[in-house]
Amino acid sequence: MLTKVYGSAVFGVEATTITVEVNIDKGIGYHLVGLPDNAIKESNYRIAAALQNNGYKIPGKKITINMAPADLRKEGSAYDLTLALGILAASNQIKSESIEKYIIMGELSLDGSLQPIKGALPIAIKAKEEGFKGFILPNENAREAAIVDDLEVYGIDNIKEVMDFFDKGTPLHQTIIDTKEEFYKSLDFPEFDFSDVKGQESIKRCMEIAAAGGHNIILIGPPGAGKTMLAKRLPSILPPMTLHEALETTKIHSVVGKIKNMGLMNQRPFRSPHHTISDVALVGGGAYPQPGEISLSHNGVLFLDELPEFKRGVLEVMRQPLEDREVTISRARFTVTYPSSFMLVASMNPSPGGYFNDPDAPVTSSPAEMQRYLSKISGPLLDRIDIHIEVTPVPFEKLSEERKGEGSVEIRKRVTAAREIQTQRFADMENVHYNAQMNTKQIRKYCKMDDPSKELLKNAMERLNLSARAYDRILKVARTIADLENATDVSGNHIGEAIQYRSLDREGWLG
Repeated sequence: MLTKVYGSAVFGVEATTITVEVNIDKGIGYHLVGLPDNAIKESNYRIAAALQNNGYKIPGKKITINMAPADLRKEGSAYDLTLALGILAASNQIKSESIEKYIIMGELSLDGSLQPIKGALPIAIKAKEEGFKGFILPNENAREAAIVDDLEVYGIDNIKEVMDFFDKGTPLHQTIIDTKEEFYKSLDFPEFDFSDVKGQESIKRCMEIAAAGGHNIILIGPPGAGKTMLAKRLPSILPPMTLHEALETTKIHSVVGKIKNMGLMNQRPFRSPHHTISDVALVGGGAYPQPGEISLSHNGVLFLDELPEFKRGVLEVMRQPLEDREVTISRARFTVTYPSSFMLVASMNPSPGGYFNDPDAPVTSSPAEMQRYLSKISGPLLDRIDIHIEVTPVPFEKLSEERKGEGSVEIRKRVTAAREIQTQRFADMENVHYNAQMNTKQIRKYCKMDDPSKELLKNAMERLNLSARAYDRILKVARTIADLENATDVSGNHIGEAIQYRSLDREGWLG
């Protein structure tokens, strides 16, 4: 007898429905075709033990299983449950009238219990698109799949529950989530708060500007100045994610199996990879492509601590994703694209010893050593970082103050107001949502300067030897400063403040 059961495969961040056809005929043998990988080929051992331990068995006949489309590579152990139910239905051990209405996925343990799978959210979205009635999957993944409306999601702990559901009509427990309620859970109590930071008012101001315009930022300072502490608090002042952003971010994290029991992500991601990371782990890829750190930080923050310690090749592969806000991974047989619209926050010491060119510093480095250290970071990469800021150590008087600094919630209100101005400004543009994404044409249109401002910028560029690349960056940052003040035009004050944030463009800044 021939039976069809439906599963799903994830490529990139999209799912493709897989039809599992099971045919049982006279003879003996177990044939699994349709480009399965080793994990799927081994499934018959897991299935045999799981069925045996739950009072069923694999029939001693010729079993042929085809996973269509047959030319698409299938991978992972998530098809165990699909194959097991196909075998039971084809051998008439359970009724199969309604089995084709469901997408069924799950990895089996030998006792019949289910292990979580990856990519439950993209699979659920595809199931709804293709008109399936429901999605049966492991309990740990039920909340993320239930984000999708108009699809019955059943989280199960053991294969016995599904057998009884199809064979005896025993109802399964449906997982229902109110997506809007899940999304609007309280966001006003961030784990890391700016009120913890003593002193550093100018750096906090810098962080506020970076968050308001989505600007990439680099913090330069000696050890213990607070660079990492400040960077970790940046997500707490970013505006809350929109529902669309939350779904997009959850989808990427679902593909790598990081959502379990969470449901919808309502906090912006903060990723901080170690400097020994490989280029594939950073941008994504591999034999079976997976999203890298830059995609996992989509709609959030990617923090690269000790930037010059990263391998140069690893940093260079980031240049294109920073510009295009997506990364495309090409293989001979297929191409996948992952979104990667993130804020880059980098930190570094000014020298190998960790201190500025200061005779009183515990460890001093010669100007030549410092220059060699800084030259590990290429000009084109620095070109994509809008704000450079020097972080100085906090004096004891500030550290021992009882008074608390301004909290993240107050700062976030100002940032959100500035972002709303930008959202209205770029409402007609598809790929531009905030100031950092403006191209040259839009900079000319929205960053008009009066004559005194032009004169100020001209003098600054000549006196500080600022490079041509700094010109557009200064205007973008000035536009954000104006938005924070709710000003229509960019004035000399805004330009003046923006010029201060280009330390690394100044020749001889180390001296």
